Amino acid sequence: RRIFAEGSFTQSFMPSYVASKQKGVFAVAIFLRFMFIIVAFSFLVTLFPEVFTKALAWDWGDDLIAKTAPLTIINFWYLDLIFIVTFLGTLLQHKEHFFTTAFSTVWLNIAMIACLIYYASSSPETIVYALSISILVGGVLQIITHIWAIRQKGLSKVLIGGWKYRKKRDVSEEESKFKKLFLPSVVGNSTAQIASFIDTSLASFLVAGSVSYLFYANRVFQLPFAIIALAITTALFPAISKAIKNQNESLAFANLSKGFWLLSLLLGISVLFGILLAEPIVWLLFERGKFTPQDTLNTVAVLQMYMVGLVPFGLAKFFSMYLYAMHKHMKAAKIAVISLVVNMIFSVTLMQFMGASGLALAGSIGGLVQMILTIKEVGTARFIEIIKRKRMLYFIIGMSILGVATYYLNILLISFIRG
Repeated sequence: RRIFAEGSFTQSFMPSYVASKQKGVFAVAIFLRFMFIIVAFSFLVTLFPEVFTKALAWDWGDDLIAKTAPLTIINFWYLDLIFIVTFLGTLLQHKEHFFTTAFSTVWLNIAMIACLIYYASSSPETIVYALSISILVGGVLQIITHIWAIRQKGLSKVLIGGWKYRKKRDVSEEESKFKKLFLPSVVGNSTAQIASFIDTSLASFLVAGSVSYLFYANRVFQLPFAIIALAITTALFPAISKAIKNQNESLAFANLSKGFWLLSLLLGISVLFGILLAEPIVWLLFERGKFTPQDTLNTVAVLQMYMVGLVPFGLAKFFSMYLYAMHKHMKAAKIAVISLVVNMIFSVTLMQFMGASGLALAGSIGGLVQMILTIKEVGTARFIEIIKRKRMLYFIIGMSILGVATYYLNILLISFIRG
């Protein structure tokens, strides 16, 4: 999904689509090519589900693999559906329409919740199978929602025209440029998955529960990262791509500056809350049943180290968007690989002294390196121009006041929680 959906595909397709002179034909050509690959791969998984399940869970026994393989078949077909959603969503983003894509994820949740309610009294096996099918139902509903929006925005004519003239117009040169952007994007987007896999593997050598602490803390970290960093980046990407395509770098830079301050403000608040209110947050979300107060404290230590890297990761994602709009996908990929190597080195080192928290801190250090290198590539002078304003002083003062207030709020909440 990171390769064929919201990750590599969108980052490569948007700037290519903006630059295309035959938008309809180009869009249809890319869609058909990718759809063929994804469907073929899905059939391959359907024919050999045990092989792919074993590849993802190599330490599982044959019995568990056999039970899971049918679920792999069902769930994997969601990739085909989410690719269609992403493709249509990217076309809508080009029109600066974001509501449909943001809203459509609700259908997936509704389908799963309805399934759980309907099959609540069934056996666990039945519930799992029903949930898997509900994911496909949610995917179909997402597609229907996007098709309706495509028609409302008049984009159906673009796609119909692209299909009609697909054999009469030559877009091979544009396809070739897209391929050159897509492959580096795959590398760049894969580094986060590789880092997560390495962290999980290293955590398995630490004290019992370390893998779980990383998982729970990372879930909390991903919430502000997705809602704030990814949302702002997604919203600005089309506008900046168009500005650069029209050789209007001043407009692109103006959009970049506005987005930077909004992103910094929201991420700054999230970091203060995530670090200073870590224990109340983890207590509220997870401390129940077998999740003990000690588990809360262990998860808090990991979460705080993750939150140190929220601003660097968010800004790295934000400024890398500018590189993608400039068609510098290879440069962004190299930066991502360098940050991964730094992450690995610090992970192996810090885990010996800090345990799971060291792995989280290593990830934050890797994010800091990625941010610095990305800003350097975008232009250090441009970055200094953005932050060299009065609002930086207001930002520092505001964050300081909020930090003090949050610190005392945490003391109050801890006294209430622990009594």
